[in-house]
Amino acid sequence: MAGGKSSRMKQDKALLPFGEYKSLAEYQYRRLFPYFDSIYISAKSNKFNFDVEIIEDCYKEASPLVALVSIFETIEVNEVFLLSVDAPFVSSKTIDKLYAKADDKSDVIIAESEHGLEPLCGIYRRNILNKAKTFLEENNHRLQALLKTVKAQTIRIEDAQEFVNLNHPFEYEEAKKRIT
Repeated sequence: MAGGKSSRMKQDKALLPFGEYKSLAEYQYRRLFPYFDSIYISAKSNKFNFDVEIIEDCYKEASPLVALVSIFETIEVNEVFLLSVDAPFVSSKTIDKLYAKADDKSDVIIAESEHGLEPLCGIYRRNILNKAKTFLEENNHRLQALLKTVKAQTIRIEDAQEFVNLNHPFEYEEAKKRIT
């Protein structure tokens, strides 16, 4: 998911150079590519300088809920793994753990760290689409609020450092040091 405003970063964080890649979005795409059959980037437009399939957010607002609804309205899949572009340290081990422990009866399977729920790292199933659309119609964009109304399974992930978000310039600078 790379459709946010990046207001605290003061520039589009999805387009910031990261590691050996021209952008954080490309870094995320390349590192996740071996683990999934298809990878898409959800964004307001195709602003990327590498070959990737884009799911354009279908609504004027910018939020993870808009991305989630747009994804399910665009592609015919029963479930998706969502990861925010600004969480570059979520490991394949964590993704494997989410899938391995996923309950077939849950609508959402999300990571939980010592800091609480990590709703931008999880498996979302299509059956939440109608509720998600209702939240959009009510202008309630909080994923945490949606999660309270569906069957959500949480999987504890011990290393909270995996969920460091790059929201501010100092966090980005620290992350660049960590990736090298």
